[in-house]
Amino acid sequence: MAHEGGRARFHRLRVAAVDRLTDDSVALTLAVPPELREAYRFAPGQHLALRRTVDGAEIRRTYSICSTAPAHEAPSSLRVGVRLVDDGAFSTYAHKEIAAGDELEVMTPAGRFTLDPCPAADTAATDTDAATGSAPTPAPTPVSGHYAAVVGGSGITPVLSIAGTLLERAPDARFCLIRSDRSTASTMFLEEVADLKDRYPDRFQLVTVLSREEQQAGLASGRLDEERLTALLPALLPMERVAGWYLCGPYGLVQSAERALRALGVRRERVHEEIFHVDDGGPTRDRGAAPAPAHSTVTAQLDGRSGSWAVEDGESLLEAVLRNRPDAPYACKGGVCGTCRAFLVSGSVRMDRNFALEAEETEAGYVLACQSHPTTEKVELDFDR
Repeated sequence: MAHEGGRARFHRLRVAAVDRLTDDSVALTLAVPPELREAYRFAPGQHLALRRTVDGAEIRRTYSICSTAPAHEAPSSLRVGVRLVDDGAFSTYAHKEIAAGDELEVMTPAGRFTLDPCPAADTAATDTDAATGSAPTPAPTPVSGHYAAVVGGSGITPVLSIAGTLLERAPDARFCLIRSDRSTASTMFLEEVADLKDRYPDRFQLVTVLSREEQQAGLASGRLDEERLTALLPALLPMERVAGWYLCGPYGLVQSAERALRALGVRRERVHEEIFHVDDGGPTRDRGAAPAPAHSTVTAQLDGRSGSWAVEDGESLLEAVLRNRPDAPYACKGGVCGTCRAFLVSGSVRMDRNFALEAEETEAGYVLACQSHPTTEKVELDFDR
């Protein structure tokens, strides 16, 4: 993935198609012009932030890329799924107003909920990296073995890209998709998932659970809770041979799946999570931190330039930086997407929520600027690391 200056940036992309998936979801196909294709090269599982301005207020929302990552060339198009949210400022716009031919402001790909390692294409790397002019990155280790995902609702979107890319590039790999939806009519990307099953009948396993509709065959309806998953997963898969688990969807489902995997002895480093929906009252992951000081200052390194600014009472570090550097990276401001990830150089912070960073990242010193509040008089962040 190549970003100008090493960081995600917005460009205007033309909408090539708007496809209705269900009554409350659409897929947007975005055309990428040749001069921007390297900037939009993506890893399977990454997302795009879309931006619009309404009555002087900027609205950003993140949507995962569902396309299979091209094996050789940078992408000429990108496809994202958008589910309608009650009173959603952007999703309502996407469903009612966006049409083919429109232009949208689209951030270059971001996110770390990715296929790791991503199997290399079957041709040699080019002599140099087109975006940086540097020597090419060595090809990732070939991927084989079992991979699996537990998804709910629109959580299928990034996993569709992960599964499609893995199966296309790694002929020895297998993928098991366990998906939960309310009903058949509400299930996104039915045709695309069916196509994977048709193309890879021996290597792609699909298990569907509907919470509000009985199926003629397959599993009984109902929610996929921890108890059910703990019993189901070993019956479907050789647990010890699954190299990577991808959990994506609403907070409750992801947490249930995580607890089930922990109970089944799966190592933490094999589990990757992305939360799509978190209620405002959702739990925090940083409790017991020191209270905020009376006065505090944040110093931020961003695109090679540094500045120091006062943090106003109740303000997050991201908000303080944005007042002075509007180009600071962010998308959701909800602790979910990870776009505002920064390295904590000095000082200490309290994070209200963290649904984006892995434990290894927080242990290494990374924080979400949108959720971080200072607990020392001086805090220094580095957005460039």
